[in-house]
Amino acid sequence: MNNIIDIKGHKAVVSFDPDLGLLRGEFLGLNGGADFYADSIEALRHEGSLSLDVFLDMCAEKGVEPYRQFSGKFNLRLDPKIHEAAVLAARAEDKSLNEWISGLIEDAAGR
Repeated sequence: MNNIIDIKGHKAVVSFDPDLGLLRGEFLGLNGGADFYADSIEALRHEGSLSLDVFLDMCAEKGVEPYRQFSGKFNLRLDPKIHEAAVLAARAEDKSLNEWISGLIEDAAGR
C-alpha cells in the first residue's frame, strides 16, 4: 500500500521496501528522481527535506525546470460496453463525458 505525504509543500509517495527493510519516499511532479529512505516517518520527512533541497539546488545550478508540466490531456482506453455505460451515466447527469469523468477523478483525487 502506498501513501502520500507532504514535505515542504511537495507530495511524495511512501512505500515499504522489504529488501532494504526501510520506508521509501519518492516525490511526485518533479522532472527527475528525488527519492529517499529512512526507518521511521520522522526520519523519512527529514531525509525527504534534504533530498528535495539537493534536487532543487541541482536544477537551479543546471538551469533545469524542476517541475513536470502537465497538459491536462490524457487518453483512456475502455471496453466499448464500459464506454457506452459511461456516456449514458454522463448524459443522465446532463454532463459531457469529459465533465463527468473529470468530476470522478477530482473526487477520487480528493481535490
